[in-house]
Amino acid sequence: MFSDKNFRKAGHRPTLYAAFLYSDLAFMVWVMLGPLAVQISGELGLSHAQKGLMVAMPVLTGAVLRLIMGVLVDHLKPKMAGAIGQIVVMLALLVAWLFGVRDYGHTLLLGVFLGVAGASFAVALPLASRWYPPEYQGRALGIAAAGHSGTATSALVTPMLAAVYGWENVFGLALLPLLVVFVFYLAVAKDAPECPPPKSLTEYLKVLKDKDAWWFMFFYLVTFGGYVGLTSSLSIYFNTQYDLDPKMAGLYTAACVLVGSMARPIGGSVADRVGGIRSLSVVYVVAALFLAIASFSLPGAWMALTVFMVAMVALGMGNGAVFQLVPQRFRKEIGVMTGLVGMAGGLGGFYLAYSLGYVRQMTGSYRIGLLVFSVLALLALAGLSGVKTRWRTTWGASHLTAAKI
Repeated sequence: MFSDKNFRKAGHRPTLYAAFLYSDLAFMVWVMLGPLAVQISGELGLSHAQKGLMVAMPVLTGAVLRLIMGVLVDHLKPKMAGAIGQIVVMLALLVAWLFGVRDYGHTLLLGVFLGVAGASFAVALPLASRWYPPEYQGRALGIAAAGHSGTATSALVTPMLAAVYGWENVFGLALLPLLVVFVFYLAVAKDAPECPPPKSLTEYLKVLKDKDAWWFMFFYLVTFGGYVGLTSSLSIYFNTQYDLDPKMAGLYTAACVLVGSMARPIGGSVADRVGGIRSLSVVYVVAALFLAIASFSLPGAWMALTVFMVAMVALGMGNGAVFQLVPQRFRKEIGVMTGLVGMAGGLGGFYLAYSLGYVRQMTGSYRIGLLVFSVLALLALAGLSGVKTRWRTTWGASHLTAAKI
């Protein structure tokens, strides 16, 4: 990623590293209720629908808080907004560790505060983006947002730690790396010189009058919504569908999440080279196809693993491609647009995670939930096909930008 000398000279690498690590640890704790869901639901006696809402709650609150955090980014600047978010998350984990999570209501309340970690997306991306010119937005944002890999760490490590130390102690153990990254973040991260002046809330919301804002929100609802929804749900899926124990279900989930998170910076780089529209078009086709295949209850866990890994690669690359395009269209509004688009992605993740649990309880199968999301990917493809000509001849025209659209 750093082999390009021009890219290395273009921005501020310490800030890019800090943005990545902040995002990585935040995503790790954001989705941690998913890998712990088997143990928590077993001890608290939760139904399929309750499990679905428990793992979806951090996704929902993270979605809503992304908009709020996006506004804070432009008012307080990214570094300060990120520091506040990290402190809130660490305090929530400390309380959960010291006082325990005793019932279903406590899991939902903890999920609300873990949503603050999910809002880190609205900080990490502007923190990195403002240091880089248009032709490197896909690569820079892909690296910053590769913090999605924290979800893989959570899926892999959390069930193992829970088995050894107990699931409630995992909240305390998570504080250790969070504190280290917090100190590093404060020491090296810097706000870019090019920070737009703060605006009123009504001025921020003016961007919603632009139809392109809504298109980006929908496109990310599918790519990131699919990624984080599956991240939160696959441990439960593999445990319920194939009777895998929590550790093995965590390993399967970690494999899916890891390839998806690794695909994000690759997707950004590919979008820089061939254009975000072209790469997104391929992404939606692949995601729709493999989510549809997964819906038919494959006979072996390894088959489902393979199919979900391909779907997650497509969704991860799509995440990078969307944010190769957003800064080109809304560079001056990148803070609020990151919040809005990130919020939409989180809402998509909440829908998928909750609907899978609800559908499983109502029908005994995950099929309808997966098929509906497959259809959403096809609708996104249709929408992208409808706007691509206008985008390439207006704000994405070659005489207006050096970036490929």
